[in-house]
Amino acid sequence: MSSKLFSPLQIKSITLKNRIVISPMCQYSATDGFANDWHLVHLGSRASGGAGLIIQEATSVSPEGRISPGDLGLWNDQQIDKMKIINQFILSQNAVPGIQLAHAGRKASAASPWEGGRKIEVNQGGWDTVAPSAVGYHENEKPPIALDKSGIQKVVSDFASATKRAVEAGFEVMEIHAAHGYLLHQFLSPLSNFRTDEYGGSFENRIRLTLEVVEAVQSEWTKELPLFIRISATDWAEGGWNIEESVQLSKILKEKGVDLIDVSSGGAVSHQQIPLGPNYQVPFADQIKKEVGISTGAVGLITEAAQAEEIIASGKADLVLFARESLRNPNLGLAFAAALNVDVSWPKQYQRAKI
Repeated sequence: MSSKLFSPLQIKSITLKNRIVISPMCQYSATDGFANDWHLVHLGSRASGGAGLIIQEATSVSPEGRISPGDLGLWNDQQIDKMKIINQFILSQNAVPGIQLAHAGRKASAASPWEGGRKIEVNQGGWDTVAPSAVGYHENEKPPIALDKSGIQKVVSDFASATKRAVEAGFEVMEIHAAHGYLLHQFLSPLSNFRTDEYGGSFENRIRLTLEVVEAVQSEWTKELPLFIRISATDWAEGGWNIEESVQLSKILKEKGVDLIDVSSGGAVSHQQIPLGPNYQVPFADQIKKEVGISTGAVGLITEAAQAEEIIASGKADLVLFARESLRNPNLGLAFAAALNVDVSWPKQYQRAKI
């Protein structure tokens, strides 16, 4: 059968063989920011499993920007080598390697999920966190340090430097992480940004850092390669960032040359109320795509081939990103093709299992 999910998509100089994207998922398995064989197998198996685009987990632009001590990083040149090897394998599987650059802000210095995810104090091997304002994500934790002007300039510079390394490592899609309550989202949301300078208060001021980071990334990113940005369309909390502001920001990002908005939601505050359910975030991607005229990616509790096919076929989004479902099934692309009766190429090593 003809499938929109398995139709190619060209963005600038890159052609994705299908609309299936492996969402950036933290593995909490790095040491000092360095990738290792776990990352090679994790990312490589999703490439051999048929996805068109593989986005590496939130990769920190600085040591203090890591969510956990186990996060990947691109703050020094030595971290490039292993990522280059991983990307070469991804390309060998006719998939495209992407990276999500991030700074966790006040949600940094946390233990891995299997260690409880708690905040790690400085005397326990953690580090001081930074944010737009000295207000913590949880009331009972040590508040972050409010960034001064030089601290903000360092964040912008760190994104530019990490982008330069990402180019050298061979990534072909760049995504800026401005969602899920991490640093850029902390500046966007009135629930975490209480500044009274040019980075706080009005919508124009709250988006300032995100736009500066976009410009810094563009200064080092190859102009022929796609630039994505992930946003939280709403905070799911009264008085927070909302879909109307997301549409407004997306219009500006389109004018600035961003190619695709990866539309997620939530993460800014602990008292959020998220109405979880299949496709619960897809309407946001649909609204931004239609009102802004920009390509979008849909995410969130999308688990079945027919579900993903409908999202693309009906024009709600241009890409579908899979996280937990791809953890359950590394061969997601191959499995979805079989479910939709689409004949796709399998790795020759696996062809004897093709039905």
